[in-house]
Amino acid sequence: MENLRPMRHLRFLAVTSVVLGGLAMSLSSTAAFFDEWKSGVDWSEPPIVTPGDRGAGDRGASPSDAIVLFDGGDLSAWNGVENWTFEEDYAIVGSTVATKRGFGDCQLHLEFATPAEVSGEGQGRGNSGVYLMSRYELQILDSYENTTYYDGQCGSIYKQRPPLVNACRPPGEWQIYDIIFTAPRFEAAGELKSPGFVTVLQNGVLVQNHYELQGGTFYETPPAYEAHSLREPLMLQFHHNPTRFRNIWIRDLLPPESDRNAASPAAQAGETS
Repeated sequence: MENLRPMRHLRFLAVTSVVLGGLAMSLSSTAAFFDEWKSGVDWSEPPIVTPGDRGAGDRGASPSDAIVLFDGGDLSAWNGVENWTFEEDYAIVGSTVATKRGFGDCQLHLEFATPAEVSGEGQGRGNSGVYLMSRYELQILDSYENTTYYDGQCGSIYKQRPPLVNACRPPGEWQIYDIIFTAPRFEAAGELKSPGFVTVLQNGVLVQNHYELQGGTFYETPPAYEAHSLREPLMLQFHHNPTRFRNIWIRDLLPPESDRNAASPAAQAGETS
């Protein structure tokens, strides 16, 4: 009986080989009877973008097609920076600032740190904000063991949607926002044609998943849309807390065919593609 085991093994391998070989021939024959489906779209070749190298800790360089808004050197891409303080490779907010250039659809990366020394509570701890198109706020706040209203904590779309999770690091530690934004579009008469959408990762954790904006974000009134151009400045809010910023870059995702006469809000209100 012992001598039969090698023979059985060989027979098993032979049968397996025949079966697999037959399956391969069957799949090949089947493919020959069907035409390949093609979309028919004449796609352009995707451009090559070189990702930024990761640096020390969480910090990394911007990708090759990014527009650098602040790399620790100066804030020349912004208006209203006179009251900001520069320290090493970061800056401390001292006034609300806006980019000199307007942006619509974009990928935005920024790093921020709330004060290491905890002072105040609720909305009084490390409060700032990222205003997409100067009107849609992603909240910045020290929400590490700090209770406040949920749609006003860090990672929230202010007064519209709390974050999916609280992904905050302790006070004083650098944190990262990676934001994917699709701007709203308006008809020529000013009516909303398509809403804005925003996806946010905080420290690598998804906190907003393709959220549909309900309109501008306000403290005293409900959200509402008002027609605006395809490009508007990005703003960083000063809320009387010494929040720090560094390594801010943006990738312009607005389709080239949409980017016409961006300086004219009246003309832009009718642009939709």
